[in-house]
Amino acid sequence: MNKTWIPNAVTSVRLVGALAILFLPVPSAAFFTVYTLCGLSDVVDGSIARLLHAESDFGAKLDSVADLTFYAVMLIRLLPELVEALPSWIWLAVAAVLMLRLCAYLVAALRYHRFAAMHTYLNKLTGFCVFLMPYFLGHGALTVYCMVVCGIGSLASLEEFIIHAYSPTYNANRKSIFWKKQEA
Repeated sequence: MNKTWIPNAVTSVRLVGALAILFLPVPSAAFFTVYTLCGLSDVVDGSIARLLHAESDFGAKLDSVADLTFYAVMLIRLLPELVEALPSWIWLAVAAVLMLRLCAYLVAALRYHRFAAMHTYLNKLTGFCVFLMPYFLGHGALTVYCMVVCGIGSLASLEEFIIHAYSPTYNANRKSIFWKKQEA
């Protein structure tokens, strides 16, 4: 029996949830419930697919569509809230992190002749911290939390830049600058 429907259904929760978030007030219990379900689906869909040996090209594409939809909706829904809540200097720090990230992508494009993003531990930690950001809305700790996220994001971007600059080959699954298991 084809089991690909199971992880695809979990991924679909994120896609439907993202669209539902367009109509939910930020912040509200309904928003945070759906937002959390979307985040959980992103964490477990790939693991379920691997566990069931149910990976598929369709599932990978569905995951990308769900991710992009979720990110776009979050920009639409959360950016106005964050712009209002955060001081302007935080946005300068965010811009600096993004510039460093773009430089890493540029180095990768020049060296490997392709778009190259990595799944390092620091990149995963950055993504998790960014995901948690809405839970800090309306709390005095939001600015401090965003400073920490910018610091982690800077380290992640710098690490990826260094890896791209000095690694002889591209390995999307390299876990850190210190990890050479699959390159040796």
